[in-house]
Amino acid sequence: MSTSALPLPSPPSTLSGHHHHSNLPPSHLSLPNPCLPSLEEPHPHYRTPTIRSRLSKLCQEGQPHIARQMFETLPRPTTVLWNTIIIGFICNNMPTEALLFYSRMRSTPSTKCDSYTYSSILKACANKRQSKFGKAVHCHVLRSNINASRIVYNSLLNMYSSCLLVSSVNSELSEVDLVRRVFRTMKKRNVVAWNIMIAWYAKTERFNEAVAHFRWMMKTGIKPTAVSFVNVFPAVSGLQDFRIANVLYGLLFKFGCEYHSDLFVVSSAISMYSQMGYLKLARRIFDRCLEKNAEVWNTMIGGYVQNCCYLEALKLFVEALESEHASLDELTFVAALTAVSQLQQLGIGEQLHAFVIKNSMASSVTNGLDEEGLMLVKEMQKQGFVVDSVTATALLSAASNLRSELMGKQTHAYLIRHGIHFEGMHSYLIDMYAKFGLVEKAQQLFEEMNDHLRDQATWNAMISANVQNGLMEEAFVVFGQMLERNVMPNAVTMASVLPACSQMGNAALGKQLHGHAIRHYLDHNVFVGTALVDMYSKTGAIASAENVFSRIPAKNPVTYTNMILGYGQHGMGATALSLFDSMQVSGTTPDSITFIAVLSACSYAGLIDEGLQIFYSMETKYGIKPLTEHYCCVIDMLGRVGRLAEAFQFAKELVDQDNAIKAWGLLLAACKIHGQYKLAKIVADKLLELDIRNSSSGYLVLLSNIYADEGNWEYVDTVRKQMQERGLKKEVGCSCIEISGCVNCFVSKDQNHQKCEDIYEMLAILAVEMMDAGYGPHHDSQRGHVCDSDD
Repeated sequence: MSTSALPLPSPPSTLSGHHHHSNLPPSHLSLPNPCLPSLEEPHPHYRTPTIRSRLSKLCQEGQPHIARQMFETLPRPTTVLWNTIIIGFICNNMPTEALLFYSRMRSTPSTKCDSYTYSSILKACANKRQSKFGKAVHCHVLRSNINASRIVYNSLLNMYSSCLLVSSVNSELSEVDLVRRVFRTMKKRNVVAWNIMIAWYAKTERFNEAVAHFRWMMKTGIKPTAVSFVNVFPAVSGLQDFRIANVLYGLLFKFGCEYHSDLFVVSSAISMYSQMGYLKLARRIFDRCLEKNAEVWNTMIGGYVQNCCYLEALKLFVEALESEHASLDELTFVAALTAVSQLQQLGIGEQLHAFVIKNSMASSVTNGLDEEGLMLVKEMQKQGFVVDSVTATALLSAASNLRSELMGKQTHAYLIRHGIHFEGMHSYLIDMYAKFGLVEKAQQLFEEMNDHLRDQATWNAMISANVQNGLMEEAFVVFGQMLERNVMPNAVTMASVLPACSQMGNAALGKQLHGHAIRHYLDHNVFVGTALVDMYSKTGAIASAENVFSRIPAKNPVTYTNMILGYGQHGMGATALSLFDSMQVSGTTPDSITFIAVLSACSYAGLIDEGLQIFYSMETKYGIKPLTEHYCCVIDMLGRVGRLAEAFQFAKELVDQDNAIKAWGLLLAACKIHGQYKLAKIVADKLLELDIRNSSSGYLVLLSNIYADEGNWEYVDTVRKQMQERGLKKEVGCSCIEISGCVNCFVSKDQNHQKCEDIYEMLAILAVEMMDAGYGPHHDSQRGHVCDSDD
């Protein structure tokens, strides 16, 4: 059987999150979804789940790559398992991985695709706007021997309607309308197919066709859904046909409350009548709606603005403000401000501005020179200067530094409204949204870019965005895509992706990246070298870290700090102090972070006198005022050797009480270790005084265990009751280890690992061997200790 050429897709530019390219609601296409509980839960007596349910669960937990690794171990996976991985990628917003996996499935002998395979992969084509790939899949469907179900045809309709450009369809020289062609080949059509077709005609401004298909659907006996009306109403407003509008709106009441009370339908009906100029009818529909969401309010206010009824728009906006149940968003305020602008009512505009500021919808800029920069921008606008690309760059940087989400969004909106584009704009925006924690928005911007527009800076920004937000695996995926697109990584790329290796505990991958850096002459770059030192230190390869450090020609303070910290973490305090001295001899000035590393090294190695000497020299010799973090290091250092009275005096010296909780917590832990229960109670009282606002459970657990060690069960019960009343529970610790390229994570009393039984069997063997060697558990007050987890 011949097969059509299958074009490979471009690498994915997003790992999570997606966006809609149309204001029309989804056409309710359904896919067999491993991210949803489609399978029955395993019977509690079954010891292990099926392979399919395990793969589905991994996908549901957002780990499709681990599911794929498990899939790779299967000798002859069935079509169902192939489909599970494909759908898992789609449900985790990784359509390109799904397309690549489908290509591999097609090339695997004795593996056949079924209807679920085709419908799923067509969904991926629609998400990625991959029309060529979708056409190839369409050919595969036609050439296969399967009897294509309606779900496949619906997926074809959705794919073509999502991928084809409106301009190409409306052009006289365009190809045949493939959406209509597929629709007409369907022998049996359900309401989903009709909805897609109606939405397609409305989207391509063929309003008569949209209304005609709605009528045709009714004549064939298919009952429309709420989505059907949402799709056809824009076509009616485009025709400006008041009679048809009334007929269709009347049908809503014929079909019942489920239809005319649907908020999407209400919003669409208000928009239809508003665009036709019948504001009284639109307002009547608005008033009949009992539970209005932000979209309903915005549509009605926007309808008034579109029809130049600015005063009515403002009155409705005030009504929304006064309503206890009104849901407003940024679009509501934009519409109100537009009305104020058209009315030229400066006083109302100032009141509205004050309201926005009062309700924290404007950012408060309070950070150094970034604030001065914003003041200059405001002054520029007052004097009539236009914001250009240079000013926009400064604004985006200021928003990132200040973590001012609103300012960043406003600047982004300004760029869009005024059509401002400049080199590096997308990398600035991706970096900004990542620092806000809005990594999905950053991924959306990345995805929207054409491949030829993604330069090194953009790829680097996306990798860094994932790392900053703890999405390590996604960072490696983006890095791999960068290589696949033949975009050469530079020093910034390597410095961005290497920290992910240490955080995942993946030393092998770090070594591969190091090899890549050597082959491309990047290892001598100070930023790459510093990242390598940090990576090797944190993955336990201190000798490799030393080797990299010695080869860096020009070291900066961060390079020295990472190496000193690495020595300290490996108990090599004397070596860390020696390097600290060498750093000063080389002319490199230590900074505040360097002293944290040095003091930590002294604490780990028990070099108390040396550590105190360095602490006292910070301000006198280096002009650096000790921060809370430095005090924590000294308190930990003294607490380890039992010098608790001195540690207590250091804790009392802390001025910034809001950040002193960790220092007192370290002192409390030292009191427990050395059995200083009287001092522990004093420290605990101070902690409870500081910790009321933070509701942290860790110190309460520690305090409970101290009381248990002392045998004071009454106080143990009191502390536990406090935790229960405040809804607190000790956070479970997690450890990770990388084996054969797969990162395994464990928590206390873990029952979810796939080799759980083998692990506990080995632990039992080790426990017996420890007992035979003369070691035993510590039984003192064991029953009074708060466990890590109650699960």
